[in-house]
Amino acid sequence: MTADTADLTDDETGRIREQRGWYFYDFACSVYSTSVVTVFLGPYLTSVAKAAADADGFVHPLGIPVRAGSVFAYAVSVSIVVAVLLMPLAGAVADRTGRKKPLLAVAAYVGAGATAGMFFLGGDRYALGVVLLIVANASLSVSMALYNAYLPQIATPEERDAVSSRGWAFGYTSGAFVLVLNLILYTGHESFGVSESTAVRICLASAGVWWGAFTLVPLSRLRDRRVVKDGGRPGEGSVGTGWRQLMATLRDMRRHPLTLSFLLAYLIYNDGVQTVISQASIYGSEELGLDQTTLITAVLLVQILAVAGALGMGRLARTHGAKRTILASLGVWTVILAAGYFLPAKAPVWFFALAAAIGMVLGGSQALSRSLFSHLIPRGKEAEYFAAYEMSDRGLSWLGPLVFGLAYQVTGSYRDAILSLVVFFVIGFVLLARVPVRRAVAEAGNPVPDRI
Repeated sequence: MTADTADLTDDETGRIREQRGWYFYDFACSVYSTSVVTVFLGPYLTSVAKAAADADGFVHPLGIPVRAGSVFAYAVSVSIVVAVLLMPLAGAVADRTGRKKPLLAVAAYVGAGATAGMFFLGGDRYALGVVLLIVANASLSVSMALYNAYLPQIATPEERDAVSSRGWAFGYTSGAFVLVLNLILYTGHESFGVSESTAVRICLASAGVWWGAFTLVPLSRLRDRRVVKDGGRPGEGSVGTGWRQLMATLRDMRRHPLTLSFLLAYLIYNDGVQTVISQASIYGSEELGLDQTTLITAVLLVQILAVAGALGMGRLARTHGAKRTILASLGVWTVILAAGYFLPAKAPVWFFALAAAIGMVLGGSQALSRSLFSHLIPRGKEAEYFAAYEMSDRGLSWLGPLVFGLAYQVTGSYRDAILSLVVFFVIGFVLLARVPVRRAVAEAGNPVPDRI
């Protein structure tokens, strides 16, 4: 998706107002990622699927036998495929019309509505949960692509790192705050006069209400820009054009094979990172027998330590270079998965220790990967390369949940499923280690930092 970087808000006060509104979309939608995907929906949807399963533990959507414990992982995988199909359409329409805000509103409120609808998920209605998850997840992906496209329009090049970081911080803040409220409701559900199941459904639905309510802030402050035509080719803004732009950028990357090599390494190990985060609650509840209170507390620990970890890894990168620091983090991720395989059941303290380790490497490994990639982009092509970065990331991130689901489907063991994800970190480590980043930076035409 292109952005007219020249069409910044000239008035500094107006630009700051837009930036503050922009932060609030991360504040709005991050609660879905934290409360719904990471904490509550995996274990709850699994329990609903088990209630609908036959004597052998299988459900049969569309006549296909699926182990009940794999339903959530498969649904996440399908939702990402749907998002990848929709994002070029949304991007092409936004580029053609210049009206990102209405598209952002549609994507946000479809996702928020689907999330609020999870209140009705109960009994054996696992199929309803699968549909709502697919709709909400795909809507979130589309809305984030549109949301990110605003950044070059609301911030000067000098401001973008700070503005982007503040949006990230807003998201972590809202996620932690709502999780505290969820913890109060869930642990005290009897005193509130509701059942445990109802408390979970309220937590799920409230994320949708939060998402929809705070989306009003960016919609009231962001503004659409006029479209600058470049030749007005026929079919400009069509679905095909969105895909053609992505393909053209990937073809251009072939002239910078070292940049492409880094991107491939990132896509593989980041898929492992995302899968660990999305499937950890199922592993904790189904394999380790931990209750929701423990899971919520663990995710809160991850949220808090992710900020400290990102700052700490940033300092390490200044001393040892980003590549070495990322490689070290991938080694830690591998150790985390191996430790998770041997984690004893009914032992919250060890699960908290694992969550602390995840928090310390989560934010840093992703933040350093993005900053390292920025050095490998030819000057003047930042927007299109980062668009391909996001699209390609979404395009591969269905693979981890699929591998996790298949491993459980075949073995019936979540321990084997979590261990299967080691392959993403090992392959990612090997591919990244083979990238000569200093030469890659030079070949991209950029100055080589002292530490990289």
